[in-house]
Amino acid sequence: MRDFDVRQALRRDLDEQHRGDGRTRIVEEMGIWAGSVRVDIAVINGELSGYEIKSARDTLARLPAQQELYSQVFDRVTLVVADHHSKKASALIPDWWGVMIASMANGLAVRLQQDRPSYGNPGVDALQVARLLWRPEAVAILERHGLVKGFRSVVADKLYRRLASELPIELLRFEVRGALKERTSWLRKSVDDQSKMSVGVDLDPLRSAAGADARIACDH
Repeated sequence: MRDFDVRQALRRDLDEQHRGDGRTRIVEEMGIWAGSVRVDIAVINGELSGYEIKSARDTLARLPAQQELYSQVFDRVTLVVADHHSKKASALIPDWWGVMIASMANGLAVRLQQDRPSYGNPGVDALQVARLLWRPEAVAILERHGLVKGFRSVVADKLYRRLASELPIELLRFEVRGALKERTSWLRKSVDDQSKMSVGVDLDPLRSAAGADARIACDH
């Protein structure tokens, strides 16, 4: 059972779940931490949800670092894991993460079954949420809230820090989700959109957090 097989099954389930909902966008390989880390699939609607896949051919070596980074950004996270990884993987993630078990049905197709539900993230990091934005998006949000004066020409990270410090976290999350949903140029596929747009970025998925933090200051 390959990553591709599990991804296809998950994508079909998510497409069916949100079909006809114009408020939902589904993104494959969505970058966080300035694109240095990617979640396999993200769903953006009234929440920002991440889905990380660990197929039978994957190892769990990167999962501890991934869970630390994803837990700073996503409102909910679900680990989609091959059955033989499930016990070990569940011990490596927070209790609020959901778990789905991927197995082969009659040796022909991947079957996904919920093992435990996801819950709301109790520890979203406002600064890391703001850093999901591109620079022009951050400027537009600051302008909309009367906070842009003196900040139009500063480096991107100063924009993100101003957003994180000045906007209530719920308002910031709302604004960021709105910006992500409107960024159709990098959405690989929207619900009900038959075109498939490549994300087109090839990055090492787990560069050090310190390196990612430094790159965030660069303009997008």
